[in-house]
Amino acid sequence: MKSNIRAVLLGGMILAAAQADDVARTLKGIEDRYNNAKTLEVDFTESFKERSRTITHTGTLYLRKPQKMLWRYTSPAGRLFVLDSKFVYDYTPGDKQVEKVPFKETDDNRAPLAFLLGNLNFHQDFKDQFSTAADGTITALAKSDKFQYTEVSFLAGPDFAIHKLTVKLQDGSAIVYQFDGEKKNQPLEDSLFRFTAPPGVQIVEAAK
Repeated sequence: MKSNIRAVLLGGMILAAAQADDVARTLKGIEDRYNNAKTLEVDFTESFKERSRTITHTGTLYLRKPQKMLWRYTSPAGRLFVLDSKFVYDYTPGDKQVEKVPFKETDDNRAPLAFLLGNLNFHQDFKDQFSTAADGTITALAKSDKFQYTEVSFLAGPDFAIHKLTVKLQDGSAIVYQFDGEKKNQPLEDSLFRFTAPPGVQIVEAAK
């Protein structure tokens, strides 16, 4: 009986060690892929889930080092979310004003995705606790309970490109990003990340 228990425990330890090795390899692969990218272009589907309601948008995300980002939406058509490295602009067609928010002060959940072109280090950016699901999804816990989110889950392909990213927020809601057709190091002009207000739209400074 004791030998059977020891065998089960040993088998469990070996399995846990193998899973830990797989997680470590995946994390390192993701870090290497995105830390070595200067630009990124990828199609996205963004789903906001709150209780029984789901709101879905689509478009293309552009990123360029350092900290430049453009979310160009096809649904709703014409919507733009721009980070020019210093300020964030979120424009919805039909609005008469666009708020200009310092990047360091924004609480928008899209802004932190600039980490994909930063100095990504999972063990520094999250709590040193990672768990895996049967499909290979890795979940990382927020480093502080003061953050807007509680955990981030991501699923990467064999090339370590992130295909799915789920952000769970403090209020229990979640935002799910599906990424497809990723292109690295394509030429992206600086003008792409410069927000120009449409005629009749006023840019206003965010209240401090």
